[in-house]
Amino acid sequence: MDFSTFARSRKSTRGFKPDPIPVSVIEEIIETAKWAPSSYNTQTWHIHAVAGDVLDKIREGNTKNTLAGKPHVRDFPYKEEYEAGHRQNQIDVAVQLFEAMDIKRDDKEKRMDWMLRGFRQFDAPVSLVLTYDKYLDPAAITHFGLGSLAYGIVLAAWERGVGCVINGQGIMQSDVVRKHANIPDDQNIMICIAMGYPADGFPANDVRSTRADNSTFLSYVGFD
Repeated sequence: MDFSTFARSRKSTRGFKPDPIPVSVIEEIIETAKWAPSSYNTQTWHIHAVAGDVLDKIREGNTKNTLAGKPHVRDFPYKEEYEAGHRQNQIDVAVQLFEAMDIKRDDKEKRMDWMLRGFRQFDAPVSLVLTYDKYLDPAAITHFGLGSLAYGIVLAAWERGVGCVINGQGIMQSDVVRKHANIPDDQNIMICIAMGYPADGFPANDVRSTRADNSTFLSYVGFD
């Protein structure tokens, strides 16, 4: 398959089989993804692969804190609210997912359950927690590097039949993740990637988010 077709075939997975992912498969995925570009080839990233009882403790802590109303805690400045077209993109995919999962606008119980799935990292058997060294803050260029690594991971996983979803909710209680995943104090948690084999028949797995027309974000300067 050519890259253009392959890249378009990828979609986020939000329902997973409980089957574990062999360490050998994770190694293959990272071996491919680590060729992602980084500024000056600095490769300013760390990956913490988490599974089993440790991941279950993270799910439990995330859920407990969320239900208790504990404010979100991240390791870097973060704007919680999007605006204009960015906000509309967020709404559009939410509508697609809620329709697929038959979640009505006034169904508070199902809406809450769906939100908590995100904090549980969608019950995936593996979570990859991406971090960077604190001394790099303010770390915008480093964030770029971790973003390119994350895209490499989801593509390399997809090639091997492994589904992923880049999951911000999973690290919104970063102190919980840090404690149970044994992440060093000199590293900041950037994002996590929930990973596993896609569950057959899970409606949200059929959702393919849309992309804006190029004209909304692309400009040409100096072309004939």
